[in-house]
Amino acid sequence: MSFKAGIATALLLAAAPPVSSQALAKRIELCYVCHGRNGQSQTPLIPSIGGQPAFFVVAQLFMFRDGRRGNAPQGMVDAARPLTDDDLRAFGEFIARLPSPAPPAGEPEATRAARGAALAEQHHCAACHNPDYSGREQMPRLAHQREDYLLKALRDYKSGARLPYGRGMEEIVALLGDAEMQDLAHYLAHLPAPPQRPRGRKP
Repeated sequence: MSFKAGIATALLLAAAPPVSSQALAKRIELCYVCHGRNGQSQTPLIPSIGGQPAFFVVAQLFMFRDGRRGNAPQGMVDAARPLTDDDLRAFGEFIARLPSPAPPAGEPEATRAARGAALAEQHHCAACHNPDYSGREQMPRLAHQREDYLLKALRDYKSGARLPYGRGMEEIVALLGDAEMQDLAHYLAHLPAPPQRPRGRKP
């Protein structure tokens, strides 16, 4: 486990006093200014945060707060700086319960989506991010994330502006050209929505 993941684990497992849902909902309004209502971003290059794993949220906020997140927007650094460890845990759990982003309107470009799907399979993206790309632990949700943000993240990993958790991402992006990163981002942003279960039927 990496240093960053270890810090996030410690924060999540440490005992924390309960934070009232009402108080937390009021504080998270600040997040919605940039990340959209219920964490559904409508702003270019700003990620949707709804449905991200709590572990991932805690790790990211910790890095923003402590100046460990490469290429960090100053607004996020300023917002995270006053947060306590209890705040990080509470925000992580709250954001994880927000609705996940829906697929973007419009059909994907079939050829690009097919190339992106092949790249995702070739580089075993689902091994870390889950078969449905919902994310787990310190690995973020990729499904239906903003396409422009996914591409920016890949480019930042490629350039070294943003440091990955481990060597896996570093090794993968080193093999990708910019056109391939564009196809991969397009595929992940436009993944088909999961089927809806009939009401009243248990899984």
